[in-house]
Amino acid sequence: MGRSSFNLRIVLFGSSGQIGFELAKAMASLGEVIALKKNDANFNDPESLRDRIQNYQPDIIINAAAYTAVDSAENDYETAQNINTIAPEILAEEAEVQGSLLVHYSTDYVFDGQKRGYYKESDRPNPLSAYGRSKLNGELAVSNGCRRHLIFRTSWVFGKHGHNFLKNILHKATENLSLRVVADQTGAPTSSLLISDVTTEILKKICHFPPEDHCWGLYHLAASGETNWYDYSKYIITHARALGYPLKAIPKSVEPIKTNEITLPAARPANSLLETKKLRETFSIYLPDWKLGVNRVLEEIIESK
Repeated sequence: MGRSSFNLRIVLFGSSGQIGFELAKAMASLGEVIALKKNDANFNDPESLRDRIQNYQPDIIINAAAYTAVDSAENDYETAQNINTIAPEILAEEAEVQGSLLVHYSTDYVFDGQKRGYYKESDRPNPLSAYGRSKLNGELAVSNGCRRHLIFRTSWVFGKHGHNFLKNILHKATENLSLRVVADQTGAPTSSLLISDVTTEILKKICHFPPEDHCWGLYHLAASGETNWYDYSKYIITHARALGYPLKAIPKSVEPIKTNEITLPAARPANSLLETKKLRETFSIYLPDWKLGVNRVLEEIIESK
């Protein structure tokens, strides 16, 4: 990659987001990290990103920036496309010219959620929403534009930093005696810290053992196990209360509802389970149960109060 294994120059886009925030800390073990926040790189003007790459000449480009307002994307597809499709396409083109490795993150929303069981990387995508289409097109742009790429599809991301379901449940359970939560959507909550740790470990392995072409490509990266939003919310409330978090709501006060009982602009996949066998077999990485990540983040949130 041009420099020694642990003296790499890494340009990280989206360092103020959930995943980027953790990556900015973790990537320091690999070398110089140029962490660019939203104001440092304008993804609404994708062409402007070329200068950033050309000026820094990085060994690794990590794109943790994304338009994640799922419902807003239905009426603002141009912005979603700029950020989720065109910007990654330009990063891929520049990475190919520079000889850089490009790391990019995608989502379970590229699937329609109709499959039973776990989705494999080889399963045919069929996004239900504008957001999902923009992310799928971003995947294709990266894979077509840059040979040396890693695309990590993940799902139900949460963390101490940023906006996410876990923190939203804590807020609502603090303010309300009861909650209504969807029970017919299945997935595996995956912490931004886990995503960051796995990314870092894989990059270290690649640095030590230059991989053959088959190591590049698309991988599913999600915690083990499965749950639904309803059971997930009850687990959050149960564990937070056990840790002393002052909540009004109790697990029994959470009411399960069906997706069709709420009206949202964008459709969600009913099944977001991602098989991680390819990641395990290629990089010898075993992903922990989702509950472990939830426990760790809840402990961090409570300790910081």
